[in-house]
Amino acid sequence: MTSSTPDVDRHIAGMNKEQLPVPRHKLHKWPHFAGLYAAEHVAATEFVIGATFVALGAGIWDILIGLLIGNALAVLSFWLITTPIAIETRLSLFTYLHRIAGDSMASLYNWANVIIFSVISAAMITVSATAVRILFDIPPQAQPYPTDPAFIVLALAVAGIVVLVAVYGFNALTEFASICAPWLMVMFTAGGMVLLPELAESVTGATTLGDFSTFIDVAGSTVFTGVNAQGESGIGIWEVIGFAWAANTFSHFGLIDMALLRYAKKKRYGLTTSTGMMFGHYVAWISAGLMGAATAAVTQTSIEVLEPGEVAWHALGASGFVIVVVAGWTTANSNLYRAGLAAQAVLPRISRNKATLLVGLCVAVISCFPFVYRSMLPLLTYAGLLLVPVGGIIFAEHHLFPRLGFSRNCARYKGLAHNVPALATWALSLVFGFSLDALDLIPFYYLFVPTWCLSIALYTLLAKRYGAAERYPEAEETERVFQERVQVFHAEQAEEETQEPVKDTSVLSKVIKAIWMVVGLLVPCVLAWRVLFYSPDLASYYLNREWFYDITIWCTLIYFVFAYWGLKRAKASYQTRKAHTALT
Repeated sequence: MTSSTPDVDRHIAGMNKEQLPVPRHKLHKWPHFAGLYAAEHVAATEFVIGATFVALGAGIWDILIGLLIGNALAVLSFWLITTPIAIETRLSLFTYLHRIAGDSMASLYNWANVIIFSVISAAMITVSATAVRILFDIPPQAQPYPTDPAFIVLALAVAGIVVLVAVYGFNALTEFASICAPWLMVMFTAGGMVLLPELAESVTGATTLGDFSTFIDVAGSTVFTGVNAQGESGIGIWEVIGFAWAANTFSHFGLIDMALLRYAKKKRYGLTTSTGMMFGHYVAWISAGLMGAATAAVTQTSIEVLEPGEVAWHALGASGFVIVVVAGWTTANSNLYRAGLAAQAVLPRISRNKATLLVGLCVAVISCFPFVYRSMLPLLTYAGLLLVPVGGIIFAEHHLFPRLGFSRNCARYKGLAHNVPALATWALSLVFGFSLDALDLIPFYYLFVPTWCLSIALYTLLAKRYGAAERYPEAEETERVFQERVQVFHAEQAEEETQEPVKDTSVLSKVIKAIWMVVGLLVPCVLAWRVLFYSPDLASYYLNREWFYDITIWCTLIYFVFAYWGLKRAKASYQTRKAHTALT
């Protein structure tokens, strides 16, 4: 690329917008990210993970304190590691990695993402199928493989819907998912509240909880007992901290969430990830554990084989069916969409739709096997271990190279087809990490920490040998001119586009919002509160619980109808104002 300004401008105009930094007028304020992370991290997997902590034998204080520390570490990782790089580059990880490491490294990385997100998507489809199978009286699938042909048909049918939406209707689903977060938060919390009196009665003989110490006694005796499903001593606080920290390793240490946080106006917005970590991965996991233990006790089924659909049905009634299906579908679609994008990147001759369809066929087959969703803890941990070295490579190049006097992008400046230091670092780091796991030297939850540190050191040393310590004045000048012209290009875009979102302040929209907030969110909270604190005996408890079941399903329907109506009105108002601005 020449440094001639007209040539640079033509090159920039012809580039895909994903290859360019996010322009300033496209940045968002902190509420956008608070809602985004709340929606993404309150998902159907919480039923699985919460029950898994119970089966592994975590103690009550291990859970309360361990999850708090682990999720705080995750928030700090998002804030201190991912957000600074995302904001300083304004690029997604995929684009930044391609600039640093070239085609071969980017292709390998994309294939890794295809595999990881396909498996996660398949797990979510299976979770949704566990709820739908109750409607068709299909037996529970207690084995790692499907034991009933009807379940296979059901899983394939659910997968088919997910794939078609991901291929053709992802934008509509994204809009729908954005209104699910508040409802999911309320329902996960309500489920635990509704079943607590049942657990309390089995321990204290009373259905009411007098104070917090009573809750600790009940939860410690019936749910988080410190004894695993085999009757042995369970995991401790260090394992709980490790998993909570490692659950999203590929997003923070692995830097995948650069794609989201590159739109943040300020670095401190990385702290908004706490809405997902502290609610989805703290309150929801604890509540899901309570629901799972209570359901296991009532149905006299091992919590290890208890399905999310059964747990949700018992805790929330018909609304439980909705929560599992909605949370499963929205999570599955977003991950399948990511897998399709990654597949299209390595198969550029086919469209994104066709790539998503091909990946979807594989996902459909995987979704028939229940062992996938039951392995979410190790799956998330090992997925992080696989991608963390790439985050270390980016971290080293972005932060360490300038401090050491090295040149960023030296492989691109030298015109190398393959970034050998990056490829070697990834391979050696994976050998190191999985060797530590095989030797059982440290708990596998913490494998990502030494692996990430090693990748930083290895890449820095290898890159120096391959020319990172040299200077490339002509290439650096070309890059400087390119970045300057990108700023000019974005300034021109900003003048042509509407920069401020238009808020719908009509009376009807305010009424619609009030209805879904009061009926859809407040009423279920009040009903759950009544079950928990106003059930002096079993008879009143069962009566209050039935009231909760019967009314909440109607509240759920009203919530989604009015919330979606309000969303469509807001979009229509924005489009009308935008069209009016264009005419004037």
